[in-house]
Amino acid sequence: MSNERKFLPGIFYGIGVGPGDPELLTVKAINAIKKTDVFIAPKTEKRSESLALSIAEPYIKTDSEIIYQTFPMIRDFADSPEVFEKNRDEILPLLNAGKNVAFLTLGDPMFFSTYIYIFNLLKNCNVKIETIPGISSFSAIAAKTGKPLAYGNDILAVIPATADPKKISDALKTADSSVLIKVYKNFDEMINILEETGMAKNSVLVSRLGLEGEKIIEDISAHKSEKLNYLSTITARKK
Repeated sequence: MSNERKFLPGIFYGIGVGPGDPELLTVKAINAIKKTDVFIAPKTEKRSESLALSIAEPYIKTDSEIIYQTFPMIRDFADSPEVFEKNRDEILPLLNAGKNVAFLTLGDPMFFSTYIYIFNLLKNCNVKIETIPGISSFSAIAAKTGKPLAYGNDILAVIPATADPKKISDALKTADSSVLIKVYKNFDEMINILEETGMAKNSVLVSRLGLEGEKIIEDISAHKSEKLNYLSTITARKK
């Protein structure tokens, strides 16, 4: 008897669509999009549209099926696994029917992405999975602003602004260069920490990079209490 693993006939693609500009999708991502029958467009409870879908739209076949799936904004998968399991159970019959299904995600699929939860649920379900990396926001920000992220033996830290403030401060003090993501909720607190660590003057905030309403702020201390878009990231360097 053969022990060869039998996979469902359809392929599941995890596609990173980058930070916003459709021209920043990789050739591999575009080729996978062209082979896709059904697109999973993730959205939050508060939004009816999918930004990832709109970025990929120029490359999507007109006869493709679009399925919107809602994903909660949670810090821990264990807090609400049933939502992800429900979405997985909607995907499996499509793959079993021989359809190629793509999950579109902003930036890179394996970097702070909802895709990771679906990937972990599907990888033990005899599904052929192809994960296609995308350009992360901070790489695009460095290119846009002309501010390199790291030189030589520099240590680069990528820090979620939702983390414990002491951990953020410690990481900033240790690293030569840092990226602060998810800063839209506690922008003022991040500015205070950057000022305390002497990095505020060498910081830049970029919001909605490559999208309508793009904003670049270099004097971040002068913008305290400003309301930010969800897609906002700070890069910072020590002198």
